[in-house]
Amino acid sequence: MAAHSTRAGAVRRLDWLTVTLLLGGVLLVYYLAPMASLFLAVPPGEVLGKMTNATVLGAASTSLLSASITTVLATLFGLPLAYWLARTDAVVKNLVLAAVILPLVLPPTVGGVVLLTVVGPNTVVGSLASTAGIPLTRSLAGVVLAQTFVASPFVVVTAKAAFEAVDPTLEYASRSLGKGRWATARNVTLPLAGPGILAGVTLAFARAMGEFGATMMLAYYPRTMPVQIWVSFVSLGLEDAYPVAIILIVVSIAALAILNTVASNPWE
Repeated sequence: MAAHSTRAGAVRRLDWLTVTLLLGGVLLVYYLAPMASLFLAVPPGEVLGKMTNATVLGAASTSLLSASITTVLATLFGLPLAYWLARTDAVVKNLVLAAVILPLVLPPTVGGVVLLTVVGPNTVVGSLASTAGIPLTRSLAGVVLAQTFVASPFVVVTAKAAFEAVDPTLEYASRSLGKGRWATARNVTLPLAGPGILAGVTLAFARAMGEFGATMMLAYYPRTMPVQIWVSFVSLGLEDAYPVAIILIVVSIAALAILNTVASNPWE
């Protein structure tokens, strides 16, 4: 009788949340183990030494510059679209939102192919840009175009949710006090939606830093960090790709830190 009571007590202690954690823990280990393995695979001194390599520094500089430009463009054009999506009742709203989300679900290489049909060297846009001295492929402009295509939806989707969380009656109250639309947006809407907007901007920057597929299609040169990882892996082996991979992981961790401190984590 005592043994039966002990077993029953053990079953009660092993509640449903514990079972789900045990099952989900397998996937969690699968996420974390490769990250830890990467950092343990090479001595820190060797990694730091390789990070001073001119090729690695060049790829890092290109990624930082292009991702910064991409983030500015995504914010400049994405916030107005996000606000419109949050406030409109137009019948085409869902179609517009689907168009915004589409780059997120497209395979990155397909995104590159799609872009090449518009800005490739043999297209009207591409030819005009090349004639003007601004080639849209194999250039920094090509990198930015690829990154903007895949990263800007994060700004739009996340900012849309942030704007929707702002009570419209607060905007109406501001307008009723004689404030214009821009003053209302600057003093009411943007401050309240700020943490969510910052989350979208952070996600866009991190996604731009890690963009590979579309960038490979549009601008193999100048090399970004993801492209450099691929080149190092193919030509010199896995060990030579470690330093740049670690840089990108650090960027991703920093993005998560921002999402969980000053920004509003969109997944919470």
